[in-house]
Amino acid sequence: MASMSDVIEQFIKDLVSRSDGVAEIRRNELANIFHCVPSQINYVIATRFNAQHGFLIESKRGGGGYIKIHQIQISKGNHFMHFMQCIGHTLSGRDAGLMIQNLYDYEYITEREAKMLVAAVSDQVLILEQPQRDAVRAEILKNILLSLVE
Repeated sequence: MASMSDVIEQFIKDLVSRSDGVAEIRRNELANIFHCVPSQINYVIATRFNAQHGFLIESKRGGGGYIKIHQIQISKGNHFMHFMQCIGHTLSGRDAGLMIQNLYDYEYITEREAKMLVAAVSDQVLILEQPQRDAVRAEILKNILLSLVE
């Protein structure tokens, strides 16, 4: 069963896709729809709709406040370079999974390729101690991204 955060994330993604890449939401209204506290909405937006995931957030506080979510439209090569910069010297398994999901969502890789990438950078395969495990994972994913751009 999907978590509340997963359900909220999918709802917002659907709004963005139906609205040509830009969706405006009101935090309290969304919290009422999902019967949750507004901070849950903040958490989902902060962790799942940031630049690393291909989104830009604009917000206005106050009585008529809103949160506007823009899906960033950039070329394939620039998108890969953006991913490369986000990876850095280390990469957790969770963050690697999110990046791979993003590559799949943007249709840069197939579902089969995404599954292979997840397997290649999983903790079960990278039998190393931290921080070496995250460093090796980062290098593997960077090299794979470079091979996709060429």
